[in-house]
Amino acid sequence: MGTVLKALLQQRHLQTVSSFNREYDRLARALEPELVDGGPKKAQFYRWLAGDVSRLPYPHHCRILQAMFPEWTITELFEEFSGDPGDLVRHPEPPRSQGTTGRGEMADVEAVFATRLDFMRAMPPQELFETAQQIDMAGLSLNMLCQQYSDSDIVRLLDTGTVIRCLFLNPDGTNIRDREIEEGHPAGLLTNLTDTNIRTLERVRNKTSPTTPGSLLIRVYDQPIRFNITIIDATVCVMQPYMPATRGVESPTFVARKSSGPGIFTTFCDVFESMWADSSERRSE
Repeated sequence: MGTVLKALLQQRHLQTVSSFNREYDRLARALEPELVDGGPKKAQFYRWLAGDVSRLPYPHHCRILQAMFPEWTITELFEEFSGDPGDLVRHPEPPRSQGTTGRGEMADVEAVFATRLDFMRAMPPQELFETAQQIDMAGLSLNMLCQQYSDSDIVRLLDTGTVIRCLFLNPDGTNIRDREIEEGHPAGLLTNLTDTNIRTLERVRNKTSPTTPGSLLIRVYDQPIRFNITIIDATVCVMQPYMPATRGVESPTFVARKSSGPGIFTTFCDVFESMWADSSERRSE
């Protein structure tokens, strides 16, 4: 027996105290920075999951829990629940009035970071990809996977059945050269980086066998570069625009979570699928 909170955390793979407190701190940084590192201790956290509480948590904990699960009241989160976590259905959001301000106007956007570096400090790829079963990525060189995530971790994901689709700006195309000029790089810098990253993933893929349950798909496209898109488990979307004369690592980063209402999550899933449909295998040398 456990609580609704326990089941919802299992849905998001946040059922350990360390993973929960990382999410707690991420929300606290955006909402109430003074609460960072103020999440529940281990014993308290597992009492929350078991329902072994005589009263609701302190107000500051309740505020973070409410931000984490806006579709549920705090009382509902601590109700008993013994079913399958997948059986829980989010409550429909109340209608928004035209004058509503604050979080309601952000649709399904749950976090905004000034730069990719800020995003990666709050949501490192080791955490973002840890339990993913599907990862879709489109952009320029896909450094978050190729440079900030280890080969052994990629192999581990493939061995557990993860499907990874990677869409690179074609290093043999014209648009990557236009981007080099726009960012003020020497000719060939982005081309060589992207080529290296593709070869890195090809090397990782060669370590797998025909019986490996997961798959690593690598394709290229040659279009004006507009967005860096990462979609995890068809649930969370990380999106960055490519800014004029600005490196991708310095661009603002948006995180959206799939919801029942309109938002950017569906928009960028559609963008990715359209780009993937128009992409191609890279020609072998």
